[in-house]
Amino acid sequence: MSNVTYYTEEGLKKLKDELHEMKTVQRPAISDQIAEARDKGDLSENAEYDAAKEAQGLLEMKISKMEELIANARIIDESEIDSSKAYILSKVKIKNVANAMQMEYTLVAENEADLKAKKISVDSPIGKGLLGKSVGEVAEVQTPNGIVKFEIVEISR
Repeated sequence: MSNVTYYTEEGLKKLKDELHEMKTVQRPAISDQIAEARDKGDLSENAEYDAAKEAQGLLEMKISKMEELIANARIIDESEIDSSKAYILSKVKIKNVANAMQMEYTLVAENEADLKAKKISVDSPIGKGLLGKSVGEVAEVQTPNGIVKFEIVEISR
């Protein structure tokens, strides 16, 4: 079963760079650790060897998952995005109806979300609430503290 995930060109490049680093830097480093531990003698009581083998297994699992993610990745064509409604890659300025506080976020795929960079996932409660809404519409978002209403002030790309 393939899980197609959507990325910006920048997000996909970051993933590919991370995979490259795992294969060309981390994998050889772990192989060196295993060889070094093997040279220390009896493998049955060698904690360094066991730890290195476990690290190798975890890294190979990460590499495999990353390769699958990249194989199922699709790049979002920003020119196709309708800026009259909030969709993935839309920059949305919202206002909390209760306290009139304004915030601006870019809606991105789950794996590109970064709150510090003001990028929120379309799978997050706020992201889901904003999707498909137009300027002037109010999104009701379920939060742990109850429903919060956000008015969409502006949508851009």
